[in-house]
This record gives sequence, structure tokens and C-alpha cells, in this order.
Amino acid sequence: MAAMSSTKVGLHCDKVGVSVEVVRVERAARLGSGAWQMGSCSVSQLCSVVSKSGASGVVKKKCGVVTRAATVVSSDPLLVRAARKENVERAPAWMMRQAGRYMADYRKLSEKHPSFRERSENTDLIVEISLQPWKAFRPDGVIIFSDILTPLPAIGIPFEIDETNGPVLESPIESEEGLKALHSIDLNKVNFVGESLSILRNEVGDGAAVLGFIGSPWTLATYIVEGKTTRTYTKIKSMTHLQPKLLDSILSHLANEIAEYVTFQVKAGAQCIQIFDSWGGQLPPHQWDLWSKPYIQQLVAKVRAACPAVPLVMYINGNGGLLERMATIDVDVIGLDWTIDMADGRRRLGESTAVQGNVDPAVLFAPLPVITEAIERVVSKAGNRGHILNLGHGVLVGTPEEGVAHFFDTARSLTYNSAELATSSVL
Repeated sequence: MAAMSSTKVGLHCDKVGVSVEVVRVERAARLGSGAWQMGSCSVSQLCSVVSKSGASGVVKKKCGVVTRAATVVSSDPLLVRAARKENVERAPAWMMRQAGRYMADYRKLSEKHPSFRERSENTDLIVEISLQPWKAFRPDGVIIFSDILTPLPAIGIPFEIDETNGPVLESPIESEEGLKALHSIDLNKVNFVGESLSILRNEVGDGAAVLGFIGSPWTLATYIVEGKTTRTYTKIKSMTHLQPKLLDSILSHLANEIAEYVTFQVKAGAQCIQIFDSWGGQLPPHQWDLWSKPYIQQLVAKVRAACPAVPLVMYINGNGGLLERMATIDVDVIGLDWTIDMADGRRRLGESTAVQGNVDPAVLFAPLPVITEAIERVVSKAGNRGHILNLGHGVLVGTPEEGVAHFFDTARSLTYNSAELATSSVL
């Protein structure tokens, strides 16, 4: 840790009714916890931070103030507090794809509304589907039922969903001419997302965190360039060598406009955002450094400027070879897939980064005691600070609902020992 001098100033923030301590740091230094101390800001700025993030723990803020509560008081949901590495009583739990075809209620609704686009772009249906797992299992996070491609028409890229083959884009971008279709995001075209998040926030209340999500620029570009789902990524990988300027233009545009989409989601009610770099793992590490990482950084920087208090989670499927690289991006939480040992992932990422995951989704097909054992193993290896319990991938089609219910029941039962909390890693 770099040496520094500081002046402590007592302050009462009437806006949120909690006492906080402001540390004015004379010399910038980054602590091992990942909290930045970089100067000072006004009382009004501080109150804004605390009102958004709660008074407990350390808040990373653009203006550089580190706040600590004189008493631990936070109105934020458990998941948000865990993402910030605050002291929590247990690991919050949710699942990627926790709303979907494995649920009988979802399949019944899909019979009445067979179009995925309708289900994911109609406010009433979005809310109903998003709340199905909340009502059934009471997870600590309620993620909006949507799709990473949802914002594409709003930036000039129409697509359709083939119920058998997935997304299809009639006019993939293959040349400079194709860039003419791109424009600034028209948020009116995704108003159903904002409406749904607002309703979900009201429906869930303080019972869980409402999550929004996006696809990373690289992942979205795979569809824009390939024109469909692919297993080889030959077109876009060829573009990295043959048309690098064209690909850079696509990715830069996506980074800017998807950042606006994130801000839109946060303003509508999202309390945490997950970035899915789903196909980033298809790149060799040195190529990920060139074609995915810089554009995620561009996106995150813009989001941080607009929404500094909102936790960001980043997930890459098949990220075992990228963990150290992922840790260099300014996100709060790194999602681990199920192929990584949780203890090894923790070691490689360092104490400053919170983690999410990483139970094997297939375990939910196993007998209940096996599910319990798998969850206990992950929670034990993750430690008692900065862990969000999740699967290492989305819920698989055909997963027994009994297994999902047991996952959440077990998660709620595994509370941290208060003595262990007192000796856990410092902020």
C-alpha cells in the first residue's frame, strides 16, 4: 500500500439519516481491497453517494471519497452489498436464466404467446415472466427477462428470432457501406425495458435486487457480422485480420450506445448490471486483449461516469484463460464458470475483486444431498466477503424445479459465522 496522510472529518448526512466518516486523502493510492482514495468532494456529492449505495462499507466514487458508516446501516439489497464487498450475513443467490423453459409456468405462458420477441418485448409479459422465479423460489436477484440483442433495432440493426435456429439478421455488416445503418440508440424503441424494470422494482421492493443486463460489444458484433448464431466465428475472426478498421468502427459504436442503454436501465430501476461477454471466450487471450477488452473498458468508463454507484458484473463463458485479464477491467464482480475451482479463481483474481458463481448447472439434476454438497463447497471456497452465489452458466432446459428450489433453500441456510466476519479481509 502506498503511504499517505489523511484528515478525518465527521459528517452527518440528513438525506439518508446516517453518520459517516469522510477520509480526505492527500495522496492517491489504491488499497488492496480495490477501493480508490483520490481526494475529496462536497457534502452534497457525498450524500448522493450514500443515498444510492447505503452507508455500510466502502463506496468507490468518481469524486474519490471513501465513506465508512459509523454504524452499519444500509437499505440496499443483500446482492448489491455483497457486490460491493460489504459485510453480509450470507452469500446472496440468483441464477442466470432463472426465468425460462425449465419452469412449467413459463412453458404454459409460451403456449399462449409462442413468439419469443413478444414475450421479451411486451411489458406485461416481461414482468410476469421475470417474477415467476421470484414468486416460486425467492432469489436474492430478479433479472429482467430480456435478450442481449434487444437493443439492436434501436441502433439500426433489425433482427428476427427463428424459434428453431435462433436470431437471424437479414443484413449483416460486411463492409463500410453497412455502417450507414448504425445510429445513436433510440431509447423510445426499448421503452418496454424501462417500464418493466420500474414495475419490477416496485413489485420486488426491498426483497431482492433488480438486475439489468447487456451483451458486450464483441458478443453483439458476432451476431451483427455473422448474421446468425455460429459455432466457428469465421467471419468476424477473419474481419479482425482483413478489415480491422471496419470491426473497430462497429465495436466502438456498440460500446458507446450500449453504455447509454445501461444508463437507461439504471435510471429505470436496475440496481446491478451484468455484462455478458458470452463469446469472448472464443478468442485467444491476446485477441481478447485487442477485440473485446478495450471496448468493454470503453463501455464501462462511460457507465461509471453516469452511474458510479451501480455494481457491474462481468461474465464470460469459458473464462478460465482470461481471469487475470478480466480483473484489469473496472467492474465490481467477475463471474466464474463451473470449470474453474472457486478457490483457484479467488487466488487468481485477488482480494480486491468480488466473484459470482459457480455451481455446475448439471448438478441441479442430481439428488438433493449432492446439490447441497456442491453449494457448500463453492460457498466455503469463496469465503465470507464479496461472493454472489450463482451457477457457472445458465439454468439448463429440463432442470427439475425441485433442484432449483433446493438451491435457494440451501443458499439461505448457509449464513456466515459472525466471528469469521470480524476477521475477514479488510476493505
